[in-house]
Amino acid sequence: MLDNIYQVMRVTERIPEGKCGATLVLDGELPCQAGQFVMVWLPGVEERPFTLVNDTPVTLTVAAIGPLTRALAGLEVGARVWLRGPYGHGFPPPGRRLLVLGGGSGIASLALLARRALAEGAEVRTYIGARTTDLLMLPWYPHWSTLTLTTDDGSQGIHGNVLQAAAEQFAWADGIYACGPEPMLAALARSRRSDWPPCWINLERVMRCGIGVCGSCHCGSHLVCADGPVFNLEQVTAELLAPPH
Repeated sequence: MLDNIYQVMRVTERIPEGKCGATLVLDGELPCQAGQFVMVWLPGVEERPFTLVNDTPVTLTVAAIGPLTRALAGLEVGARVWLRGPYGHGFPPPGRRLLVLGGGSGIASLALLARRALAEGAEVRTYIGARTTDLLMLPWYPHWSTLTLTTDDGSQGIHGNVLQAAAEQFAWADGIYACGPEPMLAALARSRRSDWPPCWINLERVMRCGIGVCGSCHCGSHLVCADGPVFNLEQVTAELLAPPH
């Protein structure tokens, strides 16, 4: 049953994420599926969706790019945050060999998936990319078995993007899991081959309600909050490849 009652939690730890944001550890729990999201509200600012990086304790990774995210990223230990949820559909149970592809702040939605899979003995190969070193976000990366970094400008890791760097790993995996900017996901859809394993993506869209009422997060015939945010890539390929309006 959906829970629309706000829970108030306090920040217990703030971990800087390069120059682009912070990871906030809160003093509460919200048991969830990996890939589900919560609506986060700061009174007097606004409310936005965030995927849970961890559910026990609740952990959020925030890229400071708008009024709410800048306010959240600047919170100090002891500050209060209002949350409701979790909402949406998470990732299906993973196999034994996971290929994880994260771009920018999208990596936050894959952290819990990777950590749980590793705890169950799976092998996880993770590729994290950003335009430049300052924009790399690495929430909880020490828990991931194999980590490769990429930057568009070559300032850290492999010079290029995550899809180029991980190209030889697609045949190894029995499941591909991706989240990042939609151009990255569209490139993944364009390169999709019939011999690839199942490919799951977490779509990030602006959401007003989080429960399928306002329609602000529509993706073709889908509502990302209610039908996703996790989709099989084939479900939304047409929408990802559609020309912009």
